[in-house]
Amino acid sequence: MKESNLAITILGSIAIGAILGVLFAPAKGCETRRVIGDKSTIIKNTLLNSSKKIANVISPIISDLKNESRKIIGNSKGINKDAKTNLNNLRDINKATIFE
Repeated sequence: MKESNLAITILGSIAIGAILGVLFAPAKGCETRRVIGDKSTIIKNTLLNSSKKIANVISPIISDLKNESRKIIGNSKGINKDAKTNLNNLRDINKATIFE
């Protein structure tokens, strides 16, 4: 979680630095607006690319976790079924022993 906060802080700092640099640079208003628009587009594209890369890394991990969860649930169902069968067998043995 700390790494994502660090990434957000760095990207935010870059954006703020770019905006402040453009605002305080000696240029005409229309030129300044164009530069701000260009920088905004660059930042947007960078964020989109970063989120795609993160999704590509996380997606297989999530898929593996889902598959492992399904296996665990399937195994636990089998274990519960076996335990229930064993319990029923013990009950039947106890009944037979008591009534003999």
